Amino acid sequence: MSPDLPAGLQAALDRALEGVSRRDLAERAARTSEAYRAGRPSAGVIRDAADALAYALTRLPATYAACVTALAEAARMAPGFAPRSLLDAGVGTAAASWAASQVWPGLEAATWLDASAPFLTLATTLGAGGPPALRDAEVRRADLTGGGPWPAADLAVASYALAEIASDKQISTIAELWNAAGGLLVLVEPGTPAGYARILAARGALIAAGASIVAPCPHHDRCPLVGEDWCHFSVRLPRRRDHRLAKGADVPFEDERFSYLVAARPHIALAPRQPRILAPPRAGKPGIGLKLCAPDGGLGQRLIAKRDKAAFAVARRLDWGDVTPDDATDEKPGGRHAEEP
Repeated sequence: MSPDLPAGLQAALDRALEGVSRRDLAERAARTSEAYRAGRPSAGVIRDAADALAYALTRLPATYAACVTALAEAARMAPGFAPRSLLDAGVGTAAASWAASQVWPGLEAATWLDASAPFLTLATTLGAGGPPALRDAEVRRADLTGGGPWPAADLAVASYALAEIASDKQISTIAELWNAAGGLLVLVEPGTPAGYARILAARGALIAAGASIVAPCPHHDRCPLVGEDWCHFSVRLPRRRDHRLAKGADVPFEDERFSYLVAARPHIALAPRQPRILAPPRAGKPGIGLKLCAPDGGLGQRLIAKRDKAAFAVARRLDWGDVTPDDATDEKPGGRHAEEP
């Protein structure tokens, strides 16, 4: 699934940018970034339509890329899942809704929740260029921590939203979103230690509530990275000229790091669990080294030797975040004492 913004979304964003001072947007975007780095939530940062548009110019492409990557993996792991309804909680720019409509074109209805009036207005403006589910989305201004229960939907998504919620209210918010999810619940957070910690807490709460963890974890055991590393992934996306100018960047691409979680109701049929690659593959003279999270709950390293031509040919096409097909390794990774490459 391409990380590029869909043509309809890019066109809608371009229309929203017509006649708007790029210098003003860049200054607003810089203030917003500074506030977020300081840990201030969007309520005190996104004050009007211009602030929301500045945020979209700098963050919409990366948010969309992370969401479409996570949702595409959800679709791969639940191949029979075909949601008709969507609940996008903390909708922001509606990046997750656009991503969902690309992954599942059969979406018929969407409900958008957000406490920010400027974000809801912008999401509606951008959604007007999208498929019917987005054009006709039900918009609700609501605080995710106090307004439930939420409308039931086949698919519930909260992207880059948990960071906006006080830590003592995150688990109760997850519980309300899980109650609303008839099939899958997908969470996407920044790929930072703090984002991983929020995902990890949500994972524990969802397992306790009877959810099946679909991705990225291939098991329900304790995360083997706790205390050693944090689980996150990366997607590379292009930067258009306005995007580069707003961010003061020269490089024509950026790498968005994100953490995510996909949880399923017990009736959702899932693909077989396979080891997942937790870091960029390391190519060397002997072969390709992979850091893997295994279905048995272990964290392992595997070397795919060049001499094993069939497995090596498969491994060369694998990337960070992928799962390893059965023919990519001659044995399953496992335990913490797996061989080092």
